[in-house]
Amino acid sequence: MENRKEFLQIFDGSLAVEKITNSWYNKYRNSNFGAIITFVGVVRDENEIEGLSFDIYEPILNSWFDKWQEKANEKNAIVLMAHSRGDVFNHESSYVAAVCSPKRRVALELIDEFVEDFKAQAPIWKYDIINKQRVYAKDRSTAISGAGILS
Repeated sequence: MENRKEFLQIFDGSLAVEKITNSWYNKYRNSNFGAIITFVGVVRDENEIEGLSFDIYEPILNSWFDKWQEKANEKNAIVLMAHSRGDVFNHESSYVAAVCSPKRRVALELIDEFVEDFKAQAPIWKYDIINKQRVYAKDRSTAISGAGILS
């Protein structure tokens, strides 16, 4: 996808949620979309972690995202996503997604499917930050189908 960076953004550290979502709203509100639905993921303070840290394998992420953009385009919609690379501390955001669609129902259904598939398939590895160390969160990780050694 030639203009993927318009739709998929990777940031180092926590996300500036208001800046990201406001830029999406300002960019797409005049595009005749009847619905712009966002999802913001926030790192929870649990299990005595200080935060989470993320590694991303961008070639697979790009391919996964392109398939979602094609699926959305078939419904005259678009998907948008921002994700963190590196450390994100408790009560900060690591993930923001949005669907823009002419129809409310399409946007509601797509955002749910997109977020759930992201959790299951996106090549993003999560680590707990405990005592300022990265500890692989294997118990909360999902194997990626066909990823071989990565699964």
